[in-house]
Amino acid sequence: MKQLKEFTIPFVGLKEGKHLFDYNIDQTFFDHFEYEEFNSCDIKVDLIFVKKSTLLELNFEVSGTVNVNCDVTNEPFDLPISNTFDLVIKFGEEYNDEHIDILIIPHGEYEVNIQQYIYELVVLALPSKRIHPGVEDGTLDSEILEKLEELSPRIKDKKEDQEETDPRWNTLKKLLTDK
Repeated sequence: MKQLKEFTIPFVGLKEGKHLFDYNIDQTFFDHFEYEEFNSCDIKVDLIFVKKSTLLELNFEVSGTVNVNCDVTNEPFDLPISNTFDLVIKFGEEYNDEHIDILIIPHGEYEVNIQQYIYELVVLALPSKRIHPGVEDGTLDSEILEKLEELSPRIKDKKEDQEETDPRWNTLKKLLTDK
């Protein structure tokens, strides 16, 4: 996958210490990854980049809203998301990203691309089931909700259940209690 230039940080020219980076993510970012779950999005990424003599520390904070379709009604709604992640970048002989929060890059590297980490942070911030807030509090009017209510099974009262029983079973029930 082609790397986006705005998410590449050339750390070789930075002084040791704390540096702040801000990114505004919109739908074109996710189009680059061919991720089509969002109708639209407005996400802000705050990155605290700490350069030390032997390693780099990155602290990601993601917040914003994504417009997704409800899993129950398929109605679009804005879902607020937020997530954080800490990454440590060390220098070694060869590239290694086996650990979740540690990245090892070769000694000669002079820049790091963070687009994959931002993508994963946003996608993992989504709940597994996306339900419109109007469904949860009952304020959403939707044809799908009305049809679901119409087709849902009804819970019968015990009195109604007893009246519908075949009277021939009553004599068999007496056998159970006659012991």
